[in-house]
Amino acid sequence: MPIGNTQPSVRLASAGRAGGPAATPPAHRGGTRPRRTRGGLGAERYAPYILVAPAVLIIVALRLYPLILGVNFSFTGDGDKNGEAVGFGNYQELFSDPLFRTALGNVGLLVLLLPVAVAIPGLLATFIYLRVPGHRLYRSVYFFPAVLSPVIVGAIFNLLLAFDGPVNAVLGVVGAGPVDWLGDPDIAMFVVAGVHIWATFGMALVVFLAGFATLDAALLDAARVDGASLRQVVWHVIVPSLSRTIQFVFVTTMIGMLTSMFGLLFVMTSGGPEGSTYLPEYYIWIQQGQMNRPALASAASTILFAIMLVVGMLQIKLLERSGKVD
Repeated sequence: MPIGNTQPSVRLASAGRAGGPAATPPAHRGGTRPRRTRGGLGAERYAPYILVAPAVLIIVALRLYPLILGVNFSFTGDGDKNGEAVGFGNYQELFSDPLFRTALGNVGLLVLLLPVAVAIPGLLATFIYLRVPGHRLYRSVYFFPAVLSPVIVGAIFNLLLAFDGPVNAVLGVVGAGPVDWLGDPDIAMFVVAGVHIWATFGMALVVFLAGFATLDAALLDAARVDGASLRQVVWHVIVPSLSRTIQFVFVTTMIGMLTSMFGLLFVMTSGGPEGSTYLPEYYIWIQQGQMNRPALASAASTILFAIMLVVGMLQIKLLERSGKVD
């Protein structure tokens, strides 16, 4: 009878509501569940390594292997001792060379100027982010020097900073005497470094603007409501929020200052006056390209790499520590 046929289903339903075991439909049609084969699990396990492998091979083949060869070559001789092991002879010769010691001193000067090279694009990016009047025009104008070749920039500033150039002409109008910007050993390196900062800060500006895109606008609004000044907003809100961006800009700017100033040096001063604008990269080019001493150049390259590695790690540690303190 119909009534009798419906009783078992009623009992099952009431048992399920009471907390007892209830019948559950099969998870898949046909009553079978798909099983992952051992081959499928292995493919999923090794997939990340397979995807990363091409990049790792490129880095090893084009970066790490040449670096190891260069370090090994720095312990060999030049000229009559070509290919012969000379130990630390090349390094001893480097540190006894006044030009190389001057180049290392200029590296220290650039490291001291590094906060200025980072602060300038950071402050300008802050003003653009806060939408000061004309911020769209400023963004284009600030980035324009970054698209110019270092050779073009050097030629332009050679004309501007010549002893009888426009800059000294303006100084003469205001009653100041002419300055030998590129011929005075005491100021030539500062001038070249300033030109490099002007020519390259546009890239750092773009990186800072990208970092500002991730900044939580609610934090700025809350700071304004609390009556914070611009300095307080920058120091207590913007700087902690952009700590990772600042670290990236510090490291990339340092690498650029130590390895990308050859064009400016070659066009503006050629290492002069009196070798006062030598940098390790210019010294390396002189030894390799003009003196035909590749082993000595390899030793200088190794020292430059070590300097960049140590300075970069110290910068990151200092920035991380300051971020934790804040």
